[in-house]
Amino acid sequence: MTTETVEHQPQTPAEKAGKVVGEILAPWVVLVLLSLAVPWRATGYSVGFTLLWGFVIAFFCAAVPMAFIVRGAKKGDWDGHHVRNREGRAKPLIVCFASTAVGLAIMLFGHAPTDLVYMAVAMLVSLVVTFVITFRWKISLHAAVSGGGVATLAVVYGPVALALLLVVALICWARVVTGDHTPAQVAAGTTLGFGITILTFVPAF
Repeated sequence: MTTETVEHQPQTPAEKAGKVVGEILAPWVVLVLLSLAVPWRATGYSVGFTLLWGFVIAFFCAAVPMAFIVRGAKKGDWDGHHVRNREGRAKPLIVCFASTAVGLAIMLFGHAPTDLVYMAVAMLVSLVVTFVITFRWKISLHAAVSGGGVATLAVVYGPVALALLLVVALICWARVVTGDHTPAQVAAGTTLGFGITILTFVPAF
């Protein structure tokens, strides 16, 4: 068990705003939003299949990992639900990978739309790369997830979705202003998430 770190309390208005943004647009929130937006388009605007595949994505890619992280934070295994201490990120990332892999298997078995399968594969590849980097450097997961999310929406809905990069920039600002990451770490996270997602979808073009 790691020693619990005392969380820095935001003092300035910018820090307080950054903390709010970091919570509202946390990775699990972004993934839940994607679990509705992507299936909606990928299933041809079918409400039933959107809810079905949306549940699979939200449950295995967001709910299960977040439940594990919150449980670990309460036990003191890491320093909070954002796992700010780099050393504590290995187990959560492994659980994220395993749970997402189960979700992908269900999608493949259930013949989910191709875009959903590619999105899950992109998540898995991003998690592997992030896991390796995390041994030496604290890359931003907020930035990686949001960057990958925008890339996915751009593929599914078209270039107009790239306007959401402004939201990614807001998330990156929030993570830097609160002292959780450096500009280099959020830039790397965004590039990793966006780049891996685009490369994963190449076979679909």
